[in-house]
Amino acid sequence: MTKPEELVAVNVKPRSAHAGVELADDGRIVVRVHAPAVEGAANRECVETLAAALGVPKSSVTIVRGEKSRAKQIAVTHLTAAEVRERLPRSEARHE
Repeated sequence: MTKPEELVAVNVKPRSAHAGVELADDGRIVVRVHAPAVEGAANRECVETLAAALGVPKSSVTIVRGEKSRAKQIAVTHLTAAEVRERLPRSEARHE
């Protein structure tokens, strides 16, 4: 029996200097991509970056809602929302 797909909220930051995925202290999933938000380039890189961070094929990651927004709902085949969060690196605390 396969696990049901759960939607995971992510915030995408296009044109970032460093690409990557992190779980922020407040629980948000932040995906930073180099690509601009033009003609789906940021969405494609978002899927690639998230798949790489989770260790799943790109075909397992689907943008369900928010294709034209920075706030997106993502489904990852065979992973629950809790499992997605467990696999992501936490953001480093920035103390000065």
